Amino acid sequence: MIAYVFPGQGSQVKGMGQDLFDKYPDIIGKADKILGYSLEELCLIDPKRQLGQTQFTQPALYTINVLTYLEAIKIVGRKPDYVAGHSLGEYSALFAAGVFDFETGLRLVKKRGELMGQATGGGMAAVIGLNESIVEEILRKSGFANVKIANYNSPKQFVISGRIADIDGIADFFDIPDAMFIPLNVSGAFHSQYMTQAKQTFAAYLDQFKFAEIAIPVISNVSARPYKRKIIKQVLADQMTNPVNWTESIRYLMRLGVAEYVEIGPGNVLTKLIQQIRQQTEPLVIKEDESSNGHKTGVGPVPIKRDSKPPDSGLRGVKGKDIGEQCFRRQDNEKQEMMREERSRQQHGSKPDTIRRITATYLGDDGFKRDYNLKYAYLTGGMYRGIASKEMVARMGKAGMMGFFGTGGLDIHEIEAAIIYIQKELTDRQPYGINFLHNPTKPKAEEQVIDLLIKCGVRNIEAAAFMNITYALIKYRAQGIRRNPDGTVSTDNHIIAKISRPEVAESFLSPAPKSLTEKMVMENKITREQADLLMEIPMADDLCAEADSGGPTDAGVAYAMMPTMIKLRDEIVKEYKYPKKIRIGAAGGIGTPEAAAAAFILGADFILTGSINQCTVEAGTSDAVKDLLQQINIQDTDYAPSGDMFEMGARAQVLRRGVFFPARANKLYDLYRQFDSLDDIDEKTKKMLQERYFKRTFEEIFEEVKTYCSVDEIEKLERSPKQKMAVVFKWYFNRTTNLALTGSPGQQVDYQIQCGPALGAFNQWVKGTDLEDWRNRHVDEIGKKLMEETAEILNQRIKQLYVCTAS
Repeated sequence: MIAYVFPGQGSQVKGMGQDLFDKYPDIIGKADKILGYSLEELCLIDPKRQLGQTQFTQPALYTINVLTYLEAIKIVGRKPDYVAGHSLGEYSALFAAGVFDFETGLRLVKKRGELMGQATGGGMAAVIGLNESIVEEILRKSGFANVKIANYNSPKQFVISGRIADIDGIADFFDIPDAMFIPLNVSGAFHSQYMTQAKQTFAAYLDQFKFAEIAIPVISNVSARPYKRKIIKQVLADQMTNPVNWTESIRYLMRLGVAEYVEIGPGNVLTKLIQQIRQQTEPLVIKEDESSNGHKTGVGPVPIKRDSKPPDSGLRGVKGKDIGEQCFRRQDNEKQEMMREERSRQQHGSKPDTIRRITATYLGDDGFKRDYNLKYAYLTGGMYRGIASKEMVARMGKAGMMGFFGTGGLDIHEIEAAIIYIQKELTDRQPYGINFLHNPTKPKAEEQVIDLLIKCGVRNIEAAAFMNITYALIKYRAQGIRRNPDGTVSTDNHIIAKISRPEVAESFLSPAPKSLTEKMVMENKITREQADLLMEIPMADDLCAEADSGGPTDAGVAYAMMPTMIKLRDEIVKEYKYPKKIRIGAAGGIGTPEAAAAAFILGADFILTGSINQCTVEAGTSDAVKDLLQQINIQDTDYAPSGDMFEMGARAQVLRRGVFFPARANKLYDLYRQFDSLDDIDEKTKKMLQERYFKRTFEEIFEEVKTYCSVDEIEKLERSPKQKMAVVFKWYFNRTTNLALTGSPGQQVDYQIQCGPALGAFNQWVKGTDLEDWRNRHVDEIGKKLMEETAEILNQRIKQLYVCTAS
C-alpha cells in the first residue's frame, strides 16, 4: 500500500510550482480571484518578499500541493491508499480525499493563515537529538510550565511552543550534550493553548461549510487516526491548539502495512522525518477495542519504544514530488530484499545463486540519487574550455545522469550561452551542473562567474582546484538558505567539491569560516541571517575524492584516499552533528567496469568520469584530438607543468603519444627555475625556443600578451624580468591548448591534451566492439554500459566469494 503525504508551512520555496502553473490555468485563475493577488507572481518572483509570511505562505503552499497531487494522479493513474499532511498539509490531504473542492479548501486555508498570521507574542523552537521522555522531563523541571511540545516530528525531533519570553528562558535548559535548540522565525505559539482565540474564530468560520464523504482515509494530526466525516470541523479547529502527532501518524500507517510514502509538494522534509521514524521505531500497537477506522479526539502521542528497530519489510520514506522517482523506491525494495535473502543464506546455508542480483540502478547512495534526481549514481566532470560541452551535459541529464559543463578558460558570455542552452534542452527536474574553477589570482573574476550562476538559477556546481573556501563559494552557498520546520537548515544551491587532500576536504566538510562570513556581512554580500545559518551546514553537500587523473593532479591513490576521506567525513559529521549524510564519490582512473567496481567496494557513493568522455561524439574538442586519443594505451600519458599555475610548479597529466608537448613544457619549466630572465638563457636555447617551440620571437609574444593586460600589469611585467619570462612561457601553454581544440593541421606535435590512463584502459576494454571508433561513442551510452557491466562484475565477485567461503 502507498500513502501520499503533504508538507506544511516551512517547505515553501521561491520558484515552487514553476512547471505547474501553465498546466492548470483554470485552478490558478480561481486562486487569484479568491486571494486577490497573483499566486504565480508570489511563488515565482515574490517581489514584495511575502512568501515567508504566514497569511501568504499557507494559501500558496496549499495550492502547489494540490497541483502536484493532480499531476501525480495524472501520471500514475491511481489514487493512494492513505493520505496525511503535516499541519497545513492536512488540508491538501483532505482535498485529495474528496472532502472539499479546491476553492473551499483555499478559502479555509486563507482564513487559517490570516488568523495565525495575526498571532503575536508567541515563539517556537526546534529541539533535536533528544528523545521524548527527556524533552518532557526538561519542560516539567524547567519551571516554564506553559511551554509545551507542539510537533512530534520524529523520535528525536520536536518543536516546542509558548510565549516568546518563555522560549528564550528555557533555551539554557537544553544546553546539554547531543541536543540542538533552534529558535524558529515565527510570530505565534502555534499548536498551543495560546491559539485558543484563533481556534474559536476559525470554528465559527467553519460552520458555514459542508463537507463530502471521505473517499480516501485521512490520518489526523490531532489523533493520529483516520478522520470521520461527522467530526471534521471539530478536528480542524482542534488542530490549531493541539500538537502535530506526526510520529504516531506514521507508526499508525506502518501498522496498517503501508510500504511506500510519497511526498507531494515542494521539498523533502517529510521524507526525511519518515526515514527517521521507520529507522527508530516499530509499527504502532493498536488496542483491541480500536477499529482501523476509529477516531479519538484529543489523544496525545503514544509512548515510543526507544530500543525498537525498523521493520525488515517495507520501504524507507522517499521524496516523491516527481513521480518518476518511484524507480528509487524499487531500488530500496531490491536492497531490502537482498538483505533479507543474505540473512536467510547465513542462517540456512542457501546457495550463492539465490542471492538477488545487483543492478546498475542499485549502485551508489540512494539519497544521493534522490537529491539530484538521478537514475544512476554516475557523473561526468567539467573538462575545461567546454570540452565537457553543453551537448554532453544535456545528453547526460536526459539519460538520468548528471554532467558538469566545463567553464575553465571561457569568458562570462560563453558560460552564460551554455547555461541557457542546457536549461532549454532539459526539463526542470532533469539534472545538470556547472564546473566552478578556482581562480586564485583573480578573485573578482571568480565572483563574477558565481554571480552569473546565481542569476541563471544554477543549483549544482562542481567546485574544482580550490585549496580553501572563498567569498564566491560562500555567496553561492548562502543563496536560498533557510530554516526548515524540523529545525534543520537547507539551501537551494548544492556544491560537490572535487578534492584530493584531507586538509581541503576538511574545509568543505566544515561550515563556512566565520572570519569570512563576518566580513561578507559587513560588506553586504550576505545577510546576518544567512551568515548565522551557514554555521549549521557544511560548505559542500558532497565530496568527490579525485585520485590520479587527467589534467592538474596530485597523483593520489584511490586505495589510500577513499578510506581516509570516509573516515574524515564520519569524524566531522559527528563533530558538527549534521543531520544529513555527506556523500563521498570517487574519480580518477575510472575507465572500465573493474575500476568502477573497485570504487564502489571502497565505499564510493557515486563515481565521476573524465578522460573517457573527451573521446566521444559530444566532447567539445577537435576530431584530430579524438583520433589521437582513440589509439592510446595506459602507458601513453605523462606529467607536465600546468599552465594556469606554472610558477607554482603544479603539474598536469597529458597525452604523450604522438606529441612533443610534455617534453617541451617540462623544458620550459626547468629554464624558468634556472634563470631569472630571458636574457640569461644561452643563445642556442633561445633560438630553439623561438624557432621550434614558439615559431615567433619573445618580443612578438610579449606584445601579444600585453593586449590582454591592464596598464598596471604591463608596468609590473616590465619591472620584473622573471615574471616577463613566465608570461612568455605560459603563452605557449595557451597556444598548445588552442591548437588541440581547433585541430590545427601540421601542428599536431604541439597539441596539449590533458588526459589520464583511464582512457587507455577504456580503449582496451572496448577494442573489437562498435565503441572502438570514437564516432560511435556517446557519453550517456558509455555511462550506462559502464554501470551495467560494473554491476555484473560485482555479481561475479560476490558469487566467487560465496563459493570460496562455502568451501
